[in-house]
Amino acid sequence: MSHFSIGSKILSLSTLRQIHKKRLTLSPRSEEAISSCRQYLDQKLNKSSSPIYGINTGFGYLQNVIIPDDQLSQLQHNILLSHACGTGDLVPKDIIQWMLLLKIQSLSYGHSGVCLQTVERLILMYNEGILPVIYTQGSLGASGDLAPLAHLTLPLIGEGEVWINDHDIPVDTAIWLTQNDLEPLQLHAKEGLALINGTQFMTAYGVHILLNTERLSKWADTIGALSADVFNCRIDPFKPLSHAIRPHQGQQATASYLFQLLAGSQLIKQGNKQVQDPYSFRCMPQVHGASKDTLNYVRTIFETEINAVTDNPNIFPDDDQIISAGNFHGQPLALALDFLGIALAEWGAISERRTFQLISGQRDLPNFLVKNAGLNSGLMIPQYTAASIASENKQLATPASVDSIVSSNGQEDHVSMGANAATKCLRILNNVERILAIELLTAAQALTFRRPLKTSPELERLVETYREFVSHQPEDHYLANDIAGSIHFLKTHPIL
Repeated sequence: MSHFSIGSKILSLSTLRQIHKKRLTLSPRSEEAISSCRQYLDQKLNKSSSPIYGINTGFGYLQNVIIPDDQLSQLQHNILLSHACGTGDLVPKDIIQWMLLLKIQSLSYGHSGVCLQTVERLILMYNEGILPVIYTQGSLGASGDLAPLAHLTLPLIGEGEVWINDHDIPVDTAIWLTQNDLEPLQLHAKEGLALINGTQFMTAYGVHILLNTERLSKWADTIGALSADVFNCRIDPFKPLSHAIRPHQGQQATASYLFQLLAGSQLIKQGNKQVQDPYSFRCMPQVHGASKDTLNYVRTIFETEINAVTDNPNIFPDDDQIISAGNFHGQPLALALDFLGIALAEWGAISERRTFQLISGQRDLPNFLVKNAGLNSGLMIPQYTAASIASENKQLATPASVDSIVSSNGQEDHVSMGANAATKCLRILNNVERILAIELLTAAQALTFRRPLKTSPELERLVETYREFVSHQPEDHYLANDIAGSIHFLKTHPIL
């Protein structure tokens, strides 16, 4: 397996996609920065007994409690234990892996005061597939993702549970340490705080979602093109002239892609067209495209964040300063995740409307796309399912970032709720995939009623492959399997 040197280059989403399965090493520059920062902090503590937040004081509301020198290590040990209070569902393993990588990246700049061996232990965990058990609930996205990051880093001090080598059942961290002749680390001043302060929970969710949206965006366009063709829509709304005079980037890209996908279709060349088509078909460039533009904006926010230092306080050895500020606050991510959730939900909302149109008995298609309707209900109820999921997405798309709640006895009086924005955004993403899978099931069924005419060569090949996963059924049958097969197809089949 090849290696990637952390600290050797600025990370982008495309870079993350490439290094996701590589082993990590620390660049010499990062090793030097981490060691120099730690040395500076130790010297600072030896020379002065002045209170420095979180280093020789309590945390949050307890900031004015001075901690004796002989208890500074215990202070950092305690903060991991006291803050590891997550609950709810388990965080997906892919996202935990991103959390580890992003925490390592943030610590690699040498502004956090951690010891080199601490970062090296995190890298060992990443490289060996040791994934801590983390829960989805517990973070306000304010002082960073305190509870999730405490669970992420508990194994450093021999606590918590971990998955080993992708096994399904987690084990106590002590088992992993014993099997590998490792000892728990004794944390030094500032280290525990550096580990749990940060935005790596929110950021990991955002990275995971953004890396999946490109695929989902293509599917939304492709399935929408097939639906438009089998619904006997016009090609005119996808011609470039209209989009040249309203040149939003996403709109133009969507129209161009739809126009190319439909090239060579026999259906699109038919003359018996309506004067205008419903918005869910005609306005795909405008609706899909607006979401694409949103994704591009959100991507810039996350590419800034994955290259940032987000713990507190920040240490600047060259400037002889230790600054307690608020880089851990998740507001940039909370707003971006809310915007992203809305953009994704719109793909699902317009897809469900196309499904509704296809089963409505219009344009020479039978009611519910089945022969002998009445005895057979056909695809009546999959549209119910899509509608239910689309409505759930509308509820999930309500912004989390407009909410706040006071914590830490009033010290943390405005929080971002970015962690909630992150977890519900992932739910929206998964829901959109299911809605699109139902639309594909419906559009493929509708195509059989257009024979012997064919859609475009590319779309015909797509449907032919799809039929290996979901076969055409002329009568009522168990549809849950068809929907599951359609979802599996979207997850596994390379997009056009």
